[in-house]
Amino acid sequence: MSLSSGRECAAALRGEGYEVVELDAGPDLCARLSEIAPDVVFNALHGQFGEDGRVQGLLEWLRIPYTHSGVLSSALAMDKERSKEVFSQAGLPIAESRLASKDEIEGRHVMEPPYVVKPYNEGSSVGVYIVAEGANTPPKLAVDMPDTLMVEKYVPGRELTVTVMGDRALAVTEIVTDGWYDYDAKYKPGGSRHEVPAKLPDQITAACLDYAVRAHDALGCRGVSRSDFRWDEDKGLDGLILLEQNTQPGMTPTSLTPEQAATVGITFGALVRWMVEDASCNR
Repeated sequence: MSLSSGRECAAALRGEGYEVVELDAGPDLCARLSEIAPDVVFNALHGQFGEDGRVQGLLEWLRIPYTHSGVLSSALAMDKERSKEVFSQAGLPIAESRLASKDEIEGRHVMEPPYVVKPYNEGSSVGVYIVAEGANTPPKLAVDMPDTLMVEKYVPGRELTVTVMGDRALAVTEIVTDGWYDYDAKYKPGGSRHEVPAKLPDQITAACLDYAVRAHDALGCRGVSRSDFRWDEDKGLDGLILLEQNTQPGMTPTSLTPEQAATVGITFGALVRWMVEDASCNR
């Protein structure tokens, strides 16, 4: 996904008149950045290292302005349990959760089903298990799953997401799939259908937009971020739950953020130009 985002953003930035050097992050990243000496780094990396504060820390040390959030907010957003503590303190609605060892999760139900088991510091719905209501046995996890995982109360309902651009929430998208919004549904063409703007009651739309900006601000995010929600419409506003904040939203042809920007009249080129102009290395 990082390579796809990088290619799309590089092409758009060239179209906006920027001189672009594409750089694949590897062990020599620091040396290559020192050699190239860019005016700005457009960070298109996803997952660990790219969005957990580590590459941000390197760029801070090199004093190179970069797009998206800084070190602390990136690290907080990537750690789902700690970010939920911040959201709770900000008065945002979250699902009950706890961290547990892999052995504990496989040995017994550590939470009354239905619940979700997932890494607490990964993205893109990698390694997500749903334990259904009435399940007799705990899940059997893949051998490569981390030793410590998040167990979170399953929130039924509709999948919603909101992009924040600076201090502005762009739109609410509903993600429609045949099943769980997993990695394939996110990134494979035809894996999901996006309804933007989502057909929602005005109160829910307003709450999604408000919560997204508040989550962005609570974590100290910068530039573009994206908030993911589930909404149980049978419970009205009480059924709206903030799941997580993405500080490095996807920028691929099937990604949600460019789609939301287009909905409010911001072209893909204008979006990446704004992100470059918003780049900083002081947070």
